[in-house]
Amino acid sequence: MPYTPPLWPVSVKGVALDARDRVLLLRNERDEWELPGGRLETGTDDGSQPPDTGPEAALEREIREETGWEVEAGPLLDGGVWIYEPVPGRRVLIVTYGCTVLTPHRPPAVSHEHRRAGLFPGHEVPHLTMPDGYKRSIAAWYALMPAGGSPRSATPG
Repeated sequence: MPYTPPLWPVSVKGVALDARDRVLLLRNERDEWELPGGRLETGTDDGSQPPDTGPEAALEREIREETGWEVEAGPLLDGGVWIYEPVPGRRVLIVTYGCTVLTPHRPPAVSHEHRRAGLFPGHEVPHLTMPDGYKRSIAAWYALMPAGGSPRSATPG
């Protein structure tokens, strides 16, 4: 019997802030808050759905589909790559980017994938029901924020 290596689902997630520097979170079916994002698309055989060209493109597409926001993904956040087990026996590799929101004044929409959207100031995040990996990623993006400004124009140093 040939060896078949285990495959890990990968989910790209983004920390995106509105014009008031509140982080966008989505409520999932497990009643947790999570960052917007999802899996990379491999494309369809008939070409109706092209494959994602990379994780950043996948994240930009996912956030647009889930919330209506236009973003530019990057940089990869310090501590933003981690393993999550949303249900026993199902593990997912999470890869998290900071995002520049190109439509920061637009209210987020809620897709069929989530129960609701919320915008939270950074100081509220530690008290929310969500995995610690998301909390670390959000804190890392806020840490890139210059005094009195937004990380939208910050670059990691």
